[in-house]
Amino acid sequence: MILAATTCSFVSIPLKWPTKSSHRSPPAKILLSLKRTCECLDLHKELVPYGVAWNWQKDIVREKRALIERNEGCPDTLLVLQHCPVYTLGTGSSVEYFNFDLNDAPFDVYRTERGGEVTYHGPGQLVMYPILNLRNHKMDLHWYLRALEEVVIRVLDSTFSIKASRVEGLTGVWAGDQKLAAIGIKVSKWITYHGLALNVTTDLTPFDWIVPCGIRNRRVGSVKESQRELQLLNSFTSGDIHHFDDSQLVAITYKSLIKEFSEVFQLEICQKAVPVLDFLKEPESSVAGDAN
Repeated sequence: MILAATTCSFVSIPLKWPTKSSHRSPPAKILLSLKRTCECLDLHKELVPYGVAWNWQKDIVREKRALIERNEGCPDTLLVLQHCPVYTLGTGSSVEYFNFDLNDAPFDVYRTERGGEVTYHGPGQLVMYPILNLRNHKMDLHWYLRALEEVVIRVLDSTFSIKASRVEGLTGVWAGDQKLAAIGIKVSKWITYHGLALNVTTDLTPFDWIVPCGIRNRRVGSVKESQRELQLLNSFTSGDIHHFDDSQLVAITYKSLIKEFSEVFQLEICQKAVPVLDFLKEPESSVAGDAN
């Protein structure tokens, strides 16, 4: 059974993004003065039910839209978390990409207002939900999608020496023929929500029960698998990341994601630890309705 349905807009047009070395950066003091602040609600160690996080996003979007309507400041927010096992679809996703009977689904299935086809979320996958006011950045959805990809590409390169890239005509981040990060967004009056999911130590088996993102000729991968393959190729065993346990690998990836997100979007990240019990309370205003 599919648990929810709303509306969506989604685009996927490949554009070039400058690398760190392709332009000279301004002095650090000047750069800091130009950065806006972004509150980061840190739940990266927690398994959060999808419906709870989705409701929270919509609540935050409504709050930001209300601020804009009152001509008040509208700061940016970033949610980082992991999900309990779940399948999600975009608004126009086809159920033909499920390899099981929806009446006997292994996990909950949600139809959302984001773009893209079916995907899986679960433990070991870091999910970033940027709730940004694009009026403060660039009112261009193509730019925003490419910026999210750039965050992941930089993380994989700088932290794990994984040469990741974009694939023309597709959205997401790839290492060879393996998709490591999926991206699906919704923008409501230039306020973004939904976002990106990076497989770090994820059990990839649940992806076998769907056609991930509706793409049949490519595989899904993870940071852990890609790092292991790279180390075998280079015959490198001393002090390598593969010797860290899963929780350490997730922590390393999280720190790198925050750093690169800050640089790509030119934001000063203000970390805020969220008591998980407070987060898991259902937002009353989000139980019904949509952020449209």
